[in-house]
Amino acid sequence: MTYEETLAKIDTYQRFSRRPGLERMAALLSVLGNPQEKLKFVHVAGTNGKGTVCTLISSVLTAAGYKTGLYLSPHVCDFCERIQLCGKLIPRLEFENAAERVFFAADKLGQNGIKVNFFEVVTAIAMMWFAEKQCDVVVLEVGLGGRFDATNVIKTPLVSVIVSISLDHTEVLGNTVAEIAGEKCGIIKRGCPVVCSPEEPPEALEVIRAEAGKCESHLTEASLQDIKILNSNLAGTELLYGKNKLNLPFIGAHQIRNAATALAVLNILKGMGWNISSAALRNGFTAARLPARLEVLSREPPVLIDGAHNPGGTAALASALRYYLHGRKIFAIMGMMADKDTKSAVENLSAIFTKVFAAAPPSPRAMDAEAFASLWRQAGTPAQAAENGRKALQMAFSELGENDAIVICGSLYLAGELRGPAIEIIKNRKK
Repeated sequence: MTYEETLAKIDTYQRFSRRPGLERMAALLSVLGNPQEKLKFVHVAGTNGKGTVCTLISSVLTAAGYKTGLYLSPHVCDFCERIQLCGKLIPRLEFENAAERVFFAADKLGQNGIKVNFFEVVTAIAMMWFAEKQCDVVVLEVGLGGRFDATNVIKTPLVSVIVSISLDHTEVLGNTVAEIAGEKCGIIKRGCPVVCSPEEPPEALEVIRAEAGKCESHLTEASLQDIKILNSNLAGTELLYGKNKLNLPFIGAHQIRNAATALAVLNILKGMGWNISSAALRNGFTAARLPARLEVLSREPPVLIDGAHNPGGTAALASALRYYLHGRKIFAIMGMMADKDTKSAVENLSAIFTKVFAAAPPSPRAMDAEAFASLWRQAGTPAQAAENGRKALQMAFSELGENDAIVICGSLYLAGELRGPAIEIIKNRKK
């Protein structure tokens, strides 16, 4: 089975199962010999910032000399981004081989009436590969929610982490921040240390504290007081943490919160006996990379790309753009899924963007480009619908003046489609 055929097969599995629960995932892993039981985990749930927190923890542990697995979702450019070892993507041939064995196990379960879903299959591929690679630790990002997420089949992790909570996936997780926090807190296991992000909404923090208390799990609330910002510009953020100068290759105030969360987790691991030196902290932060999370593709002209797609994400994006691109005209290429909170996105960003080129992300769930452009015009922001993302990219660059900037945002699907072409346009302009 080729790589393309493997991805096509994965896509035949249902995205979500009608009945939430961990029984299917447990059954699938059981057929595969329970690879997850051979591994140690740092388990990370939350609405925004999970990928950054996971990437920072993984990068530092790798720099410390540990064989570190990293499981992320979704991917941006390459499906193999989801499964990494020591900062390198799973090789395609190894991915194909692992997937074939999981397909066989899934088919076996299907004969007994147990139908596993897309995320369960991908998680099983990752667990099996990480076990075969004999990882010292796996940094495991929750896909959706926490309590019934496929990753929550693991037993007690080293640390459970709850990252910035806001409204998203309300049709599945609940209509309030407190309800969503309750689902995320489903990853907390009895007696397991818990870390939560600084500046969590009060209603979320109340739930996190209550759940940690119920599970007799020590809760560490990460603090921004431990970090001093020395410098921040489009090249990144320089931090002082204790006596350590850290270069964070991410920008935005929200990334400082993510860094504080990752550092709190690493401090707990250090207290458990994990050998994490100051050099590992410095080298790990410097080496961390994560595409399309307020990623700077070019500083001159400024071209930024971000997958913000919920109220918390678009508010963080707006704050960052006010700071880093103050005084510039900003042309946005933006598209969102129809089931996302497009109203909040427009409210958060309408005063920031000079003009929006609306494009439908490559997904059946995408909002129509003209309908999205209409929302911006109603808010008083000039907007134009494009036939597709690439056309929107061309339109934005054609209007780009000497002191202007471009921001690609709204959906990781759109970011994945346009990241490569945007880099190509930037290269050609500099020739």
